[in-house]
Amino acid sequence: MTRWYFEDAEVGKKLTSGPYFVAKDEIVEFAKKYDPQPFHIDEEAAARSVFAGLTASGAHTFEILISLLVRSEPSLRVMAALGWDELGLPIAVRPGDGLDLEVTVLEKRESKSNPDRGIVRTRIQLRNQKREIVLQCLNTVLVARRPEAKASA
Repeated sequence: MTRWYFEDAEVGKKLTSGPYFVAKDEIVEFAKKYDPQPFHIDEEAAARSVFAGLTASGAHTFEILISLLVRSEPSLRVMAALGWDELGLPIAVRPGDGLDLEVTVLEKRESKSNPDRGIVRTRIQLRNQKREIVLQCLNTVLVARRPEAKASA
């Protein structure tokens, strides 16, 4: 697995991951534990809902995003997440969906207080097999600098 240091994360570069296939049983199991809404756990109730069928919880969709982030290729050497902004869930995730992740580096800056790290802002898009965006957000992370870079700083 290739891992990017702060110096490798150039504006416009992309990281990708997936597909992640979402099973009906997984949707129901997650929802029963964390978000027991009828449209997440009961197919008959879901059919009568605004979704007209079973859908994954937004929390479950975000959990899938995190899972794909840590498996992205390449991946960032993230030290800490600093924030998630403008999170949107425009299309519901359904059983059988195959989800792909794309992360685009938007901006970066060196840390003012710690020379061994930098701050990277990304746009994250999680798409289904139809290429519809099911989750989008902006993310700010603290990323390790290359050891030789911090030594010369």
